[in-house]
Amino acid sequence: MLHFACDYMEGAHPDILRRLAEVNMQPSAGYGADEFCEAAREKIRVACACPQAAVHFLVGGTQANAVVIAALLRPYQGVLSAASGHIAVHEAGAIELGGHKVLALPHEFGKLRAETVEAALRAWADDANRAHMVMPGMLYISQPTEYGTLYSLAELEALSRLCRAHDIPLYVDGARLAYALASSENDATLADLARLADVFYIGGTKCGALLGEAVVIPDDNRMPHFFTVMKQHGALLAKGRVLGIQFEALFSDNLYQRIGTPAIEYAAQIRAALAGGGFKLYCDAPTNQVFLIVDDAAMARLAEQVEFSFWERVDASHCVIRLATSWATRGEDVQALLAVLRGIQGAAR
Repeated sequence: MLHFACDYMEGAHPDILRRLAEVNMQPSAGYGADEFCEAAREKIRVACACPQAAVHFLVGGTQANAVVIAALLRPYQGVLSAASGHIAVHEAGAIELGGHKVLALPHEFGKLRAETVEAALRAWADDANRAHMVMPGMLYISQPTEYGTLYSLAELEALSRLCRAHDIPLYVDGARLAYALASSENDATLADLARLADVFYIGGTKCGALLGEAVVIPDDNRMPHFFTVMKQHGALLAKGRVLGIQFEALFSDNLYQRIGTPAIEYAAQIRAALAGGGFKLYCDAPTNQVFLIVDDAAMARLAEQVEFSFWERVDASHCVIRLATSWATRGEDVQALLAVLRGIQGAAR
């Protein structure tokens, strides 16, 4: 079986495992107060060109999203998100469980336009019954999006300006941020995110770590009690060193900026082969996720040899499926996948 269902099926990058083993028996303080976490924080601050940033380490993306949103919003506020956003679709209502409504907006393959967000903010402000409604209190986006698309620097700047004009925070989910940074079509850096976002997180789980995400708060005064909110939500890892050591390794020798490159190159090979082989791509995404439309018969044949993700149904007989590459994807597996796809396409003719 070939495994292309997601980008966190393997363990961890060898540099991370090596570093974990090197310091395994070294005693250290708990709850992220250890020297490894502090070294990782400093490396992240340097990479983000943001020396004053607060950096906190959490175990996973849903946990990071739930804690950040709970810390930013007042009880009567909700969070604006693309209808396809992770918090709106694939987090089992975690945000609503925390007492905040996800205010879903129309999108273009995962991306929100500044005009769409502004229209939503103005609709609430102009509604005479707004006191009876959930107030939009922040904006959530992902880089890359759930469809593997990228916000350009200009688009991020437009969203940031809009949020600051309306005095709401901009939060960027960076679960797959390494793949955005590795894409040749990307023009937004970590320093840009630190300049434009009020909070963002640097994904580790999907980008070479065993587990972990690094929440970056460029202005610590924005969320001065975030550590306590983490504790309240059960998100404070006693052995915080496990996370710090991994991010220290990821941000040594530009590993995080490099780790996504093979995934981008292999995904591009898959897209090119699909387009040339008669398959229909659902969207043109420049990162590590490949979405294609297949009929039910082809999907069933593919499932016999390839593990992939079902995404959504297009019509009664066609679906969108996702193939995801990762930092650990091997060239021989990509070639084997392409051979399977050619066989399916040939059988259909």
